[in-house]
Amino acid sequence: MVPAQAIYAAVPISVLIAIGFIRKWRSRKWGKCLTDTCLRGKTYLITGANSGIGLETAKALVRRKARVIFACRDIAKAKQAINEIRKEQPTGGEMIPMQLDLSSFESIESFVDVIKTGFHKIDVLINNAGVAVPLRCDEKTKEGFEIHLGVNHLGHFYLTNLLLDQLKRAAPSRIVVVSSTLHERAKIDFNDLNLRGEIERAKKGQVKARHNLGYSNSKLMNVYFARALADKLRDTGVDVYTCCPGFCYTNLFRLSVRWYHYLIMLPVALMYMKSAKQVNN
Repeated sequence: MVPAQAIYAAVPISVLIAIGFIRKWRSRKWGKCLTDTCLRGKTYLITGANSGIGLETAKALVRRKARVIFACRDIAKAKQAINEIRKEQPTGGEMIPMQLDLSSFESIESFVDVIKTGFHKIDVLINNAGVAVPLRCDEKTKEGFEIHLGVNHLGHFYLTNLLLDQLKRAAPSRIVVVSSTLHERAKIDFNDLNLRGEIERAKKGQVKARHNLGYSNSKLMNVYFARALADKLRDTGVDVYTCCPGFCYTNLFRLSVRWYHYLIMLPVALMYMKSAKQVNN
């Protein structure tokens, strides 16, 4: 007769194995990049390239010999990421760390000045960086904009427009704006773009931290910006794309998600959540 302890142990193990097989089956249907065309001579600029999706994107491009500019707020983390990639890919493409703080227009302008001095053209601009901060923290950019509006939208808006000449010189070139389907939860109030009312409610505990209207609004602004920019750049040779990476594990929402959220979401995450690396495969 099978001991009860063995049965108790076998049931959860069997469930985990079944979930693993389901995940493996589902992953076969996920989109994959099938090309390995050499990108030598192409320059890619990625904001927030030191972690998450930006880092995995950089790895994939370096593997194909592209020159990649790591535009990061923390230059030390950018250099650390580059060192780790170089250990994995000693013969990969060139990697250049550069400091860029999207919460500061002055930093953006200084960054662009260096880019224009050192690079005649940019083949691809990937607007990947982003923040997700609980509204109760009431964080602002250097110019006083609500942090999600300022970094996720205005920072990339300003950066992109300042780099249009470099992108046009590389035509055919492209701009990729990383958005999110959370834009569907957006409720933009043009009389309160800085969300003062929502932030005050959040401070009083009337808004759940994981329901971040600031983040959702910024992602809808990303989509609007990409569509308007695509119209503006039609017939210039610069294509504009916006994308959602899907249900993906990164550290973006580390300030909003509590430990018990992970437990509640674990079964769904095991079957549906991609890693940052799988997003870029």
